[in-house]
Amino acid sequence: MSLAGRKILLIVSGGIAAYKALELVRLLRAENVNVHAVLTRAGEKFISSLSLQALTESPVSTDLFSLDEESRMGHIALSRSADLLVVAPATANLLAKMAGGLADDLASTLLLATDKQVLVAPAMNVRMWLHPATRANLVSLTGRGVHVVGPDEGPMACNEYGPGRLAEPPAIVEAIRSLLGAGPLAGRRALVTSGPTHEPIDPVRYIANRSSGRQGHAIAAALAGLGARVTLVSGPVALPDPPGLTVRHVETAAEMLAACRAALPADIAVCAAAVADWRVAEEAGHKIKKEAGAAPPTLSLVPNPDILATLAAPGPARPRLVIGFAAETDDLRAHAEAKRRRKNCDWILANNVAAGSGVMGGEENEVLLVSEASVETWPRLPKEEVARRLAQRIAAVFAS
Repeated sequence: MSLAGRKILLIVSGGIAAYKALELVRLLRAENVNVHAVLTRAGEKFISSLSLQALTESPVSTDLFSLDEESRMGHIALSRSADLLVVAPATANLLAKMAGGLADDLASTLLLATDKQVLVAPAMNVRMWLHPATRANLVSLTGRGVHVVGPDEGPMACNEYGPGRLAEPPAIVEAIRSLLGAGPLAGRRALVTSGPTHEPIDPVRYIANRSSGRQGHAIAAALAGLGARVTLVSGPVALPDPPGLTVRHVETAAEMLAACRAALPADIAVCAAAVADWRVAEEAGHKIKKEAGAAPPTLSLVPNPDILATLAAPGPARPRLVIGFAAETDDLRAHAEAKRRRKNCDWILANNVAAGSGVMGGEENEVLLVSEASVETWPRLPKEEVARRLAQRIAAVFAS
């Protein structure tokens, strides 16, 4: 789908890969994209403002305190006039600034002031990319909704080999295309549930679980990145809402089911939330007091509504593709296959949440993708990468 007429603010930071930004601009201009470039002081060590200006056919911004640039377009307006901000290359230093909320030059100030989506294309030495500080910064940024393309793996200018090479310009263009709603899921509606539910016992106590919502939120963001119109129904989590989505915040399973029904019709439903299986039959209207010498209160439990089975039930409102999760502590494959049949869903992503796995509430996941035709084992990956793979697999279904 065409990108003609879209506006990109391209931030070029310092690194040997900065020269590829010129090819990226050429590809975007070939599709009649309006590109305004920002070149950092370090970036000027590798490419010239004149080269960027010739290709963008627009003045290049470099200085936060330039009277001339501020008179033409202030940095706040510049950060909000584009459809998308793209950082290519994104150095370890600039990623650290973004994660820390620093604003000590034009590039970092624009990134902090923007209300638009941000795509970063990291490029750095392999050891810098693998350093725990960089990994933590990426987790923080993706958790706030920043999108990432690359890096690639291969030989580097520093004579080392590994991940850290800037993604090739055509790949960056495709990532831009997806984020601007021109991706393979453009026009499709997706419903994603995420996080735990809290089932009240009394005004101060509730039944819950250890779900962080990180996987569900990442899936919602990945589907939106491929162009889908996403409604995210989220239980209580400590995560920010991903940008560009419709988000419905709920507490209980009953509220989550109602929000899901309100989000229909949808083409895709991904039930990643860890919904409590039971709730108390009668919520106490006041705090249950612990009396000296008295026996603990007896809680009568009743089943919660089955959201996955409800969405997957045959009928005109059923999404074309319904995907559930199975959090298990043993017999992972057998339980997942049985759950897929029992719930009538198309796919199940099964993960082992036994103590010590680090999956429930953690930053990584290891899943089995169970369908009627096959069972695939995915390696342990960051939850954002699991989300990206799942979104691409979903897109392949709708492309066929």
